[in-house]
Amino acid sequence: MTDRPLNATAASLLGFLHAGPMTGWDLVATAEVVIGDFWSLTRSQVYRELTAMEAAGLVQAGEVGPRERRPYRLTDAGREAFRRWLEREPGPEQIRYPLLLTIAFGRHLDPERLAAFVAAHRSVHAARLADYETLQGDGSDHLDPYARATLDFGVRYERAVLEWFEHLPGLLPLPPAAGDDRPEADT
Repeated sequence: MTDRPLNATAASLLGFLHAGPMTGWDLVATAEVVIGDFWSLTRSQVYRELTAMEAAGLVQAGEVGPRERRPYRLTDAGREAFRRWLEREPGPEQIRYPLLLTIAFGRHLDPERLAAFVAAHRSVHAARLADYETLQGDGSDHLDPYARATLDFGVRYERAVLEWFEHLPGLLPLPPAAGDDRPEADT
């Protein structure tokens, strides 16, 4: 086993493996559902981390099963490494929002193209908020308090982002995008 600190991807995989053995495919699917809206894991990252964690003794690979899938199970060393990772200070968040990067350089982009990007992103956030509110409305009582707190953050985040979208026409010289019935910004 190595004393090298876990990265967030490896730690997430160890966290998911607490539920029982999973294949890389299962782990990717679980990550998409459980943390996909706020943390990204690529398929290549998952398989790379599983290989490294197996070499470090944090997981143990089982026999290859159907469709060449190999289940991995958490070892005691993996449980301990996850516990140490979870107890460390998480550190500050870092916003990585591609639309913001595009807006930062928006003066170099056709305003109608930028307006279309904004409208598309607004639509995605509105749909995500509707999904989260449906989850809450369907009785999130079946969720543990940690999942409920994460869901609550998602609802509040999406509402804040949608409020920001409502302010953009007053901040940027954007023409209305197709299907956007909000008033155009005064330029």
